[in-house]
Amino acid sequence: EASPGGYVMESVPGLYDNVLVLDFKSLYPSIIWTFKIDPLDLARPGDDPVPGFGGALFNRERHILPGMVEELWRARDAAKRDKNTALSTAIKIIMNSLYGVLGSSGCRFFDSRLASSITRRGHDLIRRSREWIETQGYKVLYGDTDSLFVLVGPGVGEEDCKAIGRQLAAGLNTWWTETIQKEFRIESHLEIQFEKHYHRFFMPTIRGTEVGSKKRYAGYVQSAAGAFEVEFTGMESVRTDWTPLAREFQRELYRRIFAGEVFEEYIRETAAGVLAGKHDDQLIYKKRLRRKLEDYTKVAPPHVQAARKLERPGRSISYVITLNGPEPTEARKSPLDYGHYLERQLAPVADAILHVFDQTFDKLTSRQMEMF
Repeated sequence: EASPGGYVMESVPGLYDNVLVLDFKSLYPSIIWTFKIDPLDLARPGDDPVPGFGGALFNRERHILPGMVEELWRARDAAKRDKNTALSTAIKIIMNSLYGVLGSSGCRFFDSRLASSITRRGHDLIRRSREWIETQGYKVLYGDTDSLFVLVGPGVGEEDCKAIGRQLAAGLNTWWTETIQKEFRIESHLEIQFEKHYHRFFMPTIRGTEVGSKKRYAGYVQSAAGAFEVEFTGMESVRTDWTPLAREFQRELYRRIFAGEVFEEYIRETAAGVLAGKHDDQLIYKKRLRRKLEDYTKVAPPHVQAARKLERPGRSISYVITLNGPEPTEARKSPLDYGHYLERQLAPVADAILHVFDQTFDKLTSRQMEMF
C-alpha cells in the first residue's frame, strides 16, 4: 500500500479576525527521531518495539537514521544561533530529504511502511493537536501537513494574541511530551512553535462551491516595524499564469478589505479603467511552451494559438486575448477583448471574497459596463 501524503484538513471558509498559526518544527525529521523510524529498525525490531504504521515495528535502541537526524538538528540549531542562514537552510533541506528518499521506490531502503510510519504519524499528530486546542476553547479553521490555523476572534490586541499563541504552543508541547511517554515510553522530540499572528485572515471556497479550499488563503500581518502587509498563499497574486493586472488588483483589494477601508469604488474604477484602455500594458499573459507546437494536436491552449501566429516562436510566449482570439503581443492585429479580462481575470478575483459582503463584481460594475 502506497504511503499517503501530508494531512490537509478540511477548511472553514470565511473572513476572520485574529488567527494564529502554530507550526511543528521540521515535522517529518522530528517524527523519524522520536519514533525511531529507520530501515535497520524495521529489519531488526527486537523485543518491545515501537509500533509504526502498516505493521511496521522499530527497535528502541539499535538504529541509525534517528541519530543522524539528531546530529543534523543540533547542527541546524547552532547555525541559527550563529545567524548562518545558508547553512541552516542547507541542513533543513537535507533533513527533509530523508523522508523523501525513504518514500521513493528508487531508494535501496524503500519500504512503504517506512514512509507511511512518517506521514500517517503526521496525520495523527495534526488531528490530535486540533482536538487538544479545541479543548482549550479555540476553533481550528485549517490544518496543512505541519501547521494549524487557530481562531482567536475579534477584540483581542496584538500582544494578547501573541501571548495566547505562545501559551498554546507551550501547552501543546507539554501535552505531547506526556502523551508520547505514556503511550510509547519514548522521549518526544516534537517541537510546536507559535509562528504567526494574522490580524485578519481569509479562507476562500473552491470556486463555484461552498466547500472550503485547501492550500489557498490570505492574511494581514504586522511587521516588527509596525507596517501591515497582505500575505497570499496559493492565490492569484502569487501565480504567474494570471495577468499583472489581476495580481495587482487582488493585492490592493484585499489590502483595503483587511484594513477596513472602502473598496467598492476601487473595483468600479479598475473595471472602468480596463474598458477605457488604461491598463492595456497589464493585460499580457506569459506562458512557457513545454512541447513543440506540432505536438499540440488534440487541444491548442491560448498560448499555443498565439505562438502559431509567429514565424519563430521562442520557448515562452507573451500574448493577449483579442476580439479575434489569442494573439502574440509583438504581432497583435485586433482590438483587445476587454470583456474577457473583466469576466476571466477581475471577476473571479473579486467574487472570491465579495460574497462575504453579499456582493458580486457584476453588481458593483454593471453601470460601468452599460456606459461602455
